[in-house]
Amino acid sequence: MGSLEMIENRTFDEIVVGETASVTRTLGEQDIQLFALVSGDVNPAHLDAEYAAGDMFGRVIAHGLWGGGLISAVLGTQLPGPGAIYLSQSLRFKRPVGLGDTIVASVTVREKRAKHHIVVFDCCCINQAGEEVINGEAEVKAPTEKVRRPRMALPDIQLSDHDGFRRLIEMTRSVEPVPTAIAHPCTTAAILAAAAAAEAGLIVPILIGPEARIRVAAKDAGKDIGALRLIDVPHSHAAAARAVELVRSGEALLLMKGSLHTDELMGAVVPAATGLRTERRISHAYLLDVPGQPAPLIITDAAINIDPSLEDKADIIRNAIDLAHVIGIACPKVAILSAVETVNPAIRSTLDAAALCKMADRGQIVGGVLDGPLAFDNAISEKAAKDKGIVSPVAGRAEVLVVPNLEAGNMLAKQLTFLGGADAAGVVLGARVPIILTSRADSLRTSVASCAIALLLARAAPRATPGPIAKPA
Repeated sequence: MGSLEMIENRTFDEIVVGETASVTRTLGEQDIQLFALVSGDVNPAHLDAEYAAGDMFGRVIAHGLWGGGLISAVLGTQLPGPGAIYLSQSLRFKRPVGLGDTIVASVTVREKRAKHHIVVFDCCCINQAGEEVINGEAEVKAPTEKVRRPRMALPDIQLSDHDGFRRLIEMTRSVEPVPTAIAHPCTTAAILAAAAAAEAGLIVPILIGPEARIRVAAKDAGKDIGALRLIDVPHSHAAAARAVELVRSGEALLLMKGSLHTDELMGAVVPAATGLRTERRISHAYLLDVPGQPAPLIITDAAINIDPSLEDKADIIRNAIDLAHVIGIACPKVAILSAVETVNPAIRSTLDAAALCKMADRGQIVGGVLDGPLAFDNAISEKAAKDKGIVSPVAGRAEVLVVPNLEAGNMLAKQLTFLGGADAAGVVLGARVPIILTSRADSLRTSVASCAIALLLARAAPRATPGPIAKPA
């Protein structure tokens, strides 16, 4: 205990008129967010930079009581400190406090009242320019017994604002919504996902499935579907087939999974004669908005290809690069993952990684920078890569993570989602149109983000050649 920083109070008898104490803090964006989270005060003057630019201050400002909280911190930890009882506080807000402002909050003893051990303090907050931003008066019942305690450690806090998805949806503002065939939307969750995407201006839903069940689901969801096109088919198999037909005919530009199983939908997609196959291997990509990461991560393939071959992985990477380009990553850094960062003949994924990198060197995979094999830590942590002595433009800075197989990808994506607080949007790539796979576990935010990705892909319509592995002469 002796090595810990201590908090010690000043008793009523020790306090001297004219005595002062202070704390200094610099206002950061997270300070404002945390205050809004705790207080519930989401006034756009504090949180919305676009709105704030047009108000009387022309910038985002702190909540007034953020500065008041600094005064409370001085009274509670220094003067008088532990044992003090806050009786009253008056505050006058004279100037706004903006991001980056450094505030010195001070209290000065003005008066002592022996009866009830009352101490009156003059309070003020001064910014880095020497300007008074807050002043006021506090009355405190001072402690009469000495207290000396270790300063308690505060928990680490990591805010997850999912700005990545917000920016993604903003990219669609100038794009017209497209007709979207939704196969078997017969649950409340499926209807809500479709409605949210439609309300966001991303899709024009075409509902395909048993009409009675769809209408019941819409009623349960509280959504009016009277203006939407509804195609009545008897069951989920028929819904998948009919949805694919609409895409093949050009009536729909996107395909979206409703409340049927993924295998059932993909069973209608993959037949060469009647489905939506192209020269590319069909693959799935998650776009994960991970707290603490500066930009979303693409993880592929975690849903379609169980144990992809080398040639499959080449197309999986090409699909992921197309996706990266569409969301604004001009030259994505692609990490091919394994358990180790060296080539080991006993681990197939390391051999595949080496071959894929050589294919990129020879122009068989273009549009991104590849490296591998890389372990997960070396792919996303510059420190881990440096500690291992890995010199690479990708290591520690990867934007696309290519997993060895579906099991690894599925576990990685779900670990980041359920343990790391990530949001995971997803889309199927390599078919004639993007395919939106929704899950009952998805939030409406991730469902909408998945539709935004698909819309951007549909409008970009990447048509890169497959670049097959050359056959021997």
